[in-house]
Amino acid sequence: MRTDVTFLSAGLKLAGHLHTPDGETPGVPRPAIVVGHPGTGVKEQASGLYARLLAERGFVTLAFDAAHQGESEGEPRGLEDPGQRVEDLKAAVSFLGTLDEVDPGRIGALGICASGGYALAATATDPRIRAVGAVSAVDMSRQFRLGADGAQDPAVVAGMLAAASAARTAEAQGADVQRFPVFPATEEEARAGGPHVYDGWEYYCTPRAQHPRSAKSLTWTSVDRIAAFDTFATVALIAPRPLLLIVGRAAVTSWMSVEAFQKADGPKELAWIEGASHVDLYDKDAYVTPAVEKLDGFFAAHLTA
Repeated sequence: MRTDVTFLSAGLKLAGHLHTPDGETPGVPRPAIVVGHPGTGVKEQASGLYARLLAERGFVTLAFDAAHQGESEGEPRGLEDPGQRVEDLKAAVSFLGTLDEVDPGRIGALGICASGGYALAATATDPRIRAVGAVSAVDMSRQFRLGADGAQDPAVVAGMLAAASAARTAEAQGADVQRFPVFPATEEEARAGGPHVYDGWEYYCTPRAQHPRSAKSLTWTSVDRIAAFDTFATVALIAPRPLLLIVGRAAVTSWMSVEAFQKADGPKELAWIEGASHVDLYDKDAYVTPAVEKLDGFFAAHLTA
């Protein structure tokens, strides 16, 4: 069963979908999982799919829109603020802990793509999160500074930081919020960007998974916030709580999951999904099914009373 809910994060009202297992026994609290969405995503896309599938396996799950995005409050729209994103995950944990159907001592976190990084940062500094999983984990700072493949020319981020600074000046002088597009404008341009760029464009910009509230642009003031925030910096603080990183063998971003795994102490596992690209793990049954099975076993084992 899915219920529309709202909760506060740093004074902003966030919109979420609470998924509860069918046949729930009244008065018997269950383990719960907060599920964060990819950058530019919304709860109706990948995070909602994983939340629904895990609820079918007996967990109470909460997929929600980050502040400034989707149906959640926050101006300017399309701001990607890593600090706020981490706060949103902690606020979601707080909300779940108030529910009668949730055991507050058995709450986990799951992040997909950008939220994979944010979930690690949230878990590192919030011991209420008993176990954390990530699918196609990305640290947005590394992606902006080094590129999805880790081989980006340093001049690229330098140019973006210059543009972000110029946008701040323009806005201070009265201009509208300055934004930049996240995706290529056409299929031809997307294909020219390579398989990773095309996969993202196809997911977000075609009937495959597009959603009217999914962000197609971000504010320029997101860039310096992202570049300065390292979501992997505190990974070692997750221990002794367990960590599961799920990554596609064909994902150009897989090096980031490997790096996070290497930084982590305590119980940890790096699980490879053969044949899957980064975006394949968002919605393709052949890859999502084994990922969910792995997550089910992980959370069932570690969200114990």
